[in-house]
This record gives sequence, structure tokens and C-alpha cells, in this order.
Amino acid sequence: MGKKNKKRPTAPPQIVHTPHGDFNLAKPGDRKKFVRTVVELHRTSDALTKKDIADWRAAWQMALNVDSPNRQRLYDIYRDTDADLHLSGCTAQRRGFVMSRSFKLVDASGKEDEEALHYFDQSWFKQLLHLAHDSIWWGHSLIELGELTQDGDGCLCYDGVKLIPRKHVIPEYHHCVENVGDDWKSGIDYHEAPYCDWLIEAGSTDDLGLFLKASQQTIPKRHALAFWDGFAEIFGMPMRVARTSTRDPKEWARLDQMMREAGSALGMVAGMETEIQFVESGKGDAFNVYDKRIDRANSEMSKLVIGQTMTIEDGSSLSQSETHLQVFENLVESDRDMLRDIVNNQLIPRMIKHGFPLKGLRFEWDEAVDYTPEQQVAFETMIADRYEVDPSYFAKKYGMPVGKRRELAPAIPPKGEGDDKNDDKGKPAKEKNARRFFD
Repeated sequence: MGKKNKKRPTAPPQIVHTPHGDFNLAKPGDRKKFVRTVVELHRTSDALTKKDIADWRAAWQMALNVDSPNRQRLYDIYRDTDADLHLSGCTAQRRGFVMSRSFKLVDASGKEDEEALHYFDQSWFKQLLHLAHDSIWWGHSLIELGELTQDGDGCLCYDGVKLIPRKHVIPEYHHCVENVGDDWKSGIDYHEAPYCDWLIEAGSTDDLGLFLKASQQTIPKRHALAFWDGFAEIFGMPMRVARTSTRDPKEWARLDQMMREAGSALGMVAGMETEIQFVESGKGDAFNVYDKRIDRANSEMSKLVIGQTMTIEDGSSLSQSETHLQVFENLVESDRDMLRDIVNNQLIPRMIKHGFPLKGLRFEWDEAVDYTPEQQVAFETMIADRYEVDPSYFAKKYGMPVGKRRELAPAIPPKGEGDDKNDDKGKPAKEKNARRFFD
């Protein structure tokens, strides 16, 4: 009897065939390896070349291409923009105010869960907030969660987070390409499983970030600094001119070397027929030409990033600075709302899938007012004088044992004139010293 043709067994649906091999998604190890291997990117070195406004406009046009959006050249300009010192100070100040607020985990009734807070009091979470906040400047950012591990206390955590290189991400079509410049259709859709379980998105898909506007100021500012350096090199030092009647090439070479090497220890030896002249420059308006342009660029970037100028530059009055600070705090609150939404809508659901006991909890910023030490003492004294305060509050806050509240004896008012009706001898007080001195 001939053998019957047997059908080739089909692979179970959890087996995925890729050019990198077969992966069983039912196994946690293979699933993580699948995500890491398939999304592995061929990173290339960024080119550091001189950029101008024409390059910025062309890069912007490439990023807006509907059929094949490409942000590669725009990100090269952003890298130069991010190197600006004044702009870096503005972004650091805004991030510092955002991250300075403490946070908490609360349930549906608003009760704080202090034990769950430990899962977020980790370095990976702070780095995640940092990368998510960078999306304000860079635009859409795709962040990958690390491997599951345990911290020093044995609690579940991630071993870190990392940013997927922006040049490989096509956020308009939620695809990630292997090589920079590849067509987005050849990439991987990171909205599909299992990628979506390990990726966090910050910023909208068409967001190009504030660096797009800031580049209009950093590019001419960088040119103004370069031109100012050139001005200083040409006109900053007096020109040295040597005139000689000799025709000997060796003498010319010796005189040229002396002129070039005449630095801080100015001195040279020349013949009687050689004339040395120092020509001073009459060009002295470089300050108004270049420095004013640089100041204007800095003030424009301050208005863009922190909404005003007086919290990072010199202020003229207290009332104006307080108004500017209020504008800045509105931007800070907006940033905190953005980070809170990312944590609640993306991070916590993914953490629950990965086994973190966070079901029913929400991330909230702690709105408690922060007082200075002097204000805190005055506040606590005012409350303690009027109400009974649990001693455990002070014991927990200041780390010192506190017993029961002492009963203070009532203060005895000082003895004054007319308080006693009788003196020591029983006579009325009014009769004491009744005789006047001048009678």
C-alpha cells in the first residue's frame, strides 16, 4: 500500500516566522526576544554640517510630505539647536519646575496608596518622564520599556527605558523602519501586538516640536557669533606692517617670522632701514551689530520656551517678575498634565499587563503647598496653638520621639499698682504714701 500524503502540520498561531527566525509568543523569553530582534535598527552617525535658513525650510517641507514624510534632515538641525546654551538653560528650567513636584498613587476614592508608590520611585520612571518631556521640544517620541527585573527590595521593576531613534520612526503612519530613509510601508506597525505592549508614545503623530520654531533663532545666532569671532580676528588686534628696503629673500623670511611670532612677549630685531608700523582699526561698532542680534535671539527663545524673559534674564521690577512667573507656572502645569495623561493612559495599563499590582490606581501630582522652613514653623505653630495635633505627625516628620502634650501652667500677670486693696499692715492701699513729698 502506498503511503498517504500527509498534510504538513500548521504552526500554532503564537508562532511567528521572521527573517530572524521563529519565535513562540507564548513564551515570555521568546516574546521579549522577538520584540528586541525585529525592532533592532541599523543606526547611523549623525552628520554635523553647517545649516542655514534655506536648509531649515527644505527640511520642514520634507517632514510635511504626505506620501513619504521624512524628518531626518529636520532632526539634524534640531541637534544643532539643542546645543544652544541659552536654549538649554530655558528647557532645563522648565523641566526642573515640572519634575520638582512630588507625585502619588490614588484609588477611585482619592485615597493615597503609599505601597504602590514604591513601584514608581525608580530611576527608570524618572528617565521615562524625562524622555516624555523631551517630546515638547523634539516632537513625537517613541519610548521602549526595558526588561522586567527586581530592585534591591525585591519589587518588580524595569531595568530601564530607552528612546527609539527618531529618524527610524514614521509617526504619521505609526511605523518603524529598519534603515534610515526606507519607505514607511516596509517598516513595522508598532501599534500592533506585541510591540504596543512595550512602547510608550509621547506627543501627537504630527507634532514637530518647539525646536522647529527655535531653529529660526539659533541658526542666525550661531552665524552672528561666527561673524563676531571673524570681526575680532580681523579688527580686534592692530595690524602689524613691516616695510624694508632689502631684497634678500632670507631677510624677508626672517622678518616675516618675527612679525608672526611677536605675541605676548613683543620684541624683534630689524635693520635700520626696516620700518615697523601698527595700524589700529577704526571699526568699533561690533557690539551693536552682533551682540544686539544675539540678545534678541535669546529673548525670542525665552518667550518661546518659558513664555517670558524675566525668570531667566534680568528683571526690572518685582510686580512684573511676579506676573511673568505666573505665566511660566501655567506652562509648567500644562506639562504636568501631559505627563500625567501618559502615565495613566499608557504606562499603568502596560504595567498591569506585565504583572504590577496597580489595578484601580491613578497617578496624580501632589498639590500640597511647599513651604519654606520659616513658613512651615509659623504654620505648624499656628495650628498647634489652636487644635490638638497628633504627636505622631511630628515624630514621623522630624524623626524624633514625641510624647503627650504638656499642660502649661497659666501665666501669672505681674503685680501692678492698685491690684491690692490692702498693704501688708492691713491699711487701704490708697492711704499708703498719702503724704505728698512737697507738702
